[in-house]
Amino acid sequence: MYFKTIVSSPVGELTLASDGENLIGLWLEGQKYHGGKITNQWEEKNDLAIFKTTEKWLKDYFSNKNPNIKELSLAPLGSNFQQEVWRILCNIPYGEVISYGEIAKEIAKKQRKTQMSAQAVGGAVGHNPISIIIPCHRVVGSNGSLTGYAGGIEKKTFLLEFEGVDTTKLWIPKKGTAL
Repeated sequence: MYFKTIVSSPVGELTLASDGENLIGLWLEGQKYHGGKITNQWEEKNDLAIFKTTEKWLKDYFSNKNPNIKELSLAPLGSNFQQEVWRILCNIPYGEVISYGEIAKEIAKKQRKTQMSAQAVGGAVGHNPISIIIPCHRVVGSNGSLTGYAGGIEKKTFLLEFEGVDTTKLWIPKKGTAL
């Protein structure tokens, strides 16, 4: 059994999901893949400790306090490859960006491979079930394109600018998977 609650934020309503102890999901309203595979298996429960802790984390984040991700007990549901990508996302510093290609190179190195597909990385980033906290909004195309955010380009841009990223060198593609 999984549990959910809804909280407000500067980017709209957020749905938080938990297994009772850990945060397993945070989706923006209207986000692609909202709820992942658990939407038929959850009930509303607003008083879980992890929800209270997450709400405080989000309040601190949106107050420019740059809270530590390690303050939260995170348990996103996904494949081993997705988990590996999400661990890398957790290490992207506040206010900085990294490219899908850079993540692919890091995974290839860890797996002792000569290369890894940036598109495969993009798929894992796009299916990140804990938006904002696992900062998939900090991933951009190697050419500076603002692509690949399941929550929408406007929200990605808002979060990057909120964190102080200079977005003048980034651009919105005419076509893409997250438009």
